[in-house]
Amino acid sequence: MDVHKVSNHNQMDYNFDSMEPKHGKMLPCQEDRFDSGLESLKEDELVNGFEDMNMNFNEEPAQEYEPWRAAVTEDGDTLLHLAIIHEAKEHAFQMIKLSHNHPFLNAQNHQRQTPLHLAVITEQPQLVERLLNAGSDPCMADDSGNTALHIACKKGSLACFGVITQNCKRHITSMVTFPNYSGHNCLHLASINGYISLVESLVRLGADINAQEQCSGRTSLHLAVDLQNPALVRRLLELGADVNCFNYGGFTPYHLTYGRQNEEIRRQLYERTAQELRELPDSESDESDMEDLESSEDELYDDIKFGK
Repeated sequence: MDVHKVSNHNQMDYNFDSMEPKHGKMLPCQEDRFDSGLESLKEDELVNGFEDMNMNFNEEPAQEYEPWRAAVTEDGDTLLHLAIIHEAKEHAFQMIKLSHNHPFLNAQNHQRQTPLHLAVITEQPQLVERLLNAGSDPCMADDSGNTALHIACKKGSLACFGVITQNCKRHITSMVTFPNYSGHNCLHLASINGYISLVESLVRLGADINAQEQCSGRTSLHLAVDLQNPALVRRLLELGADVNCFNYGGFTPYHLTYGRQNEEIRRQLYERTAQELRELPDSESDESDMEDLESSEDELYDDIKFGK
């Protein structure tokens, strides 16, 4: 798409309300889409687009209404979204500077991504910090229910994770607790993707190590067994994970070792699991749990690359 094909309407959904699913129901699992604007224009076209819109970033203070704030592409991207996607940092810095505490910073594209989401997706922690200091809302969710912190935990972005948690201490309890629309909180996402250092950091920040994801009731320990990650199992046990916690199907983490090959995981859990909870329930199996995990849209994604 061309940057010249923009509309000067300002009909954005700023999503300042709660990030709870509509009507109190959990939305179905959705595929995360992080490709907004990536094919829209090249860097030189982006700069030309800024110039064509008569964006004079040197005039301060900015007026409440600025034409460049109202410009929106057919994908719902503002010029700040595009500047972040294409790593035009100086343009992004200027727009952020001129929009301190302005709703423009929280504008969402058609995937409900804010500039903050895109700054994390494109691994630009300096932009993340500037956006937060200028008033970006860290609790806003995209169309999969992911906040910027959810995304940092999915990607294993230690730098962005650190910037967000250091600058959002007032919101940190709610941020690490909120589930996305697949029912996973930040600790679940870090566990699914095997980021042990993030798991440790989240627990230190107050995340409930025994929190159950909302699809199947698995804790991070259940997920670690499902994914056959012995190092994560060991660390979760050291951090105090409850080995006797049941998922919604009535299975403990040890039950999920049946039919799986990793003997190290089996030994670790056998020693700690209550004797009466070691036998697999006769009428059930854990196959459905593994199928749920394999079909989850919160697994690793590597089909779309960002940056240069």
